[in-house]
Amino acid sequence: MSQDGIELDTSLGYLLKEASSALRSAMEAVLRPLGMTITHYSCLELLAQRPGLSNSELARGAFVTRQSMNVLLQALERDGFVSRPEQAPVGKALPTRLTPLGREHLAQATAAVRSVEVRMLSGLTAEQQREALVVLRSMIRSLRDDER
Repeated sequence: MSQDGIELDTSLGYLLKEASSALRSAMEAVLRPLGMTITHYSCLELLAQRPGLSNSELARGAFVTRQSMNVLLQALERDGFVSRPEQAPVGKALPTRLTPLGREHLAQATAAVRSVEVRMLSGLTAEQQREALVVLRSMIRSLRDDER
């Protein structure tokens, strides 16, 4: 431990942030040629797994503000990747769905992102990968439990 704080080389928090930054850079690099950002990809992936999510739900899932997600959804709708009803079926939320074009673009992006994850995990055995999932989920749960 350094005199003023933590030793960065052995700080799990710092290493997680460094890993997150490296992952983000690698994902941006493979998504850029597809004309996508990470948020764009995240939105399409969320909609593929959970059709009908609202703007607020998509924003939470993609870790962006509702305003940012609304701007993105307008662009995705204009480009034909998603569709939303003119009026909300219930309340104010407009459920969003992928279009066939959106599914095509998502398939390309998923393959690109998967290649990054495979590269990231290439130095780990299958057992180490399973252990990493358990450890990371535990860290997330511990931090979220403290927020309550």
